[in-house]
Amino acid sequence: MARRDYDPATAPPDDRPAAKAKAFDTTGPRAWRGSLAGEAIGSANTILAYATDTVGEGPRLHVHPYDESFVVIMGHARFFVGDEVIEAAAGDVLLAPAGQPHRFENAGPGRLQTIDIHHSPRWIQTDLD
Repeated sequence: MARRDYDPATAPPDDRPAAKAKAFDTTGPRAWRGSLAGEAIGSANTILAYATDTVGEGPRLHVHPYDESFVVIMGHARFFVGDEVIEAAAGDVLLAPAGQPHRFENAGPGRLQTIDIHHSPRWIQTDLD
């Protein structure tokens, strides 16, 4: 079914050109990790790729002044957002609202791979532990 959510005449294209940059190296044997600041390509969002093969491993508890969305690409994760604990698996998308302390870990078995979307043109973070 074709989508027709808006009239393109009401939102003309802006003057930015299409852009491309590398966020992580896919040629090595390690899990994919890396980041790309949105400002590097004229975007309002910063993208991180995170992966680990170690169960229990993940980013430390931290907070951002903007929302962060997570897309679980592979494996199982346990997210801690504020007072909530959320189990997630490949295909799930989660939100850590601005100002909410959060972290996640590989719940296993196997590799955890996520794409983390920082709703900011640059990565701004305060680690809490």
